Amino acid sequence: MDTPAKNHIGRKISRIRELKGMKQEALAVALGVSQQTVSNLESSEELDEKRLKEIAEALGVSKEAIENFSEEGVINYFNSFNEADFSNSQGVSFGAFGHNHCTFNPLDKLIEVYEEKEKLYERLLEAEKSKVEYLEKILNKPIQ
Repeated sequence: MDTPAKNHIGRKISRIRELKGMKQEALAVALGVSQQTVSNLESSEELDEKRLKEIAEALGVSKEAIENFSEEGVINYFNSFNEADFSNSQGVSFGAFGHNHCTFNPLDKLIEVYEEKEKLYERLLEAEKSKVEYLEKILNKPIQ
């Protein structure tokens, strides 16, 4: 029979969240609750079925994955790959639960794209100014 520590659903949720690289604040936003509420949930030995399903969805795992989670299972899972690298250069890796998760901050990427857009706009503006100057030069040139 499992010991109470092994069945502590809050600890399992906390560990899965950590393995997925998610902070309590991010889980709180996904659940529409405060970070303190997530902290309280992770301290709970048991949760009702509805709440457990919501948390599982927010973590991108099944309810059963949370209920059956074990550190030994995770270690065995990763060891089964013989240290093969399944990550790619796009910043996406494949997690222990079969779901993709970002290894970069989406906000940083958004800022990068915005700055690139600004640079492109400036280059377009310069090209247009250059065209206007060229056309003005042609129009102002005396006819021979």
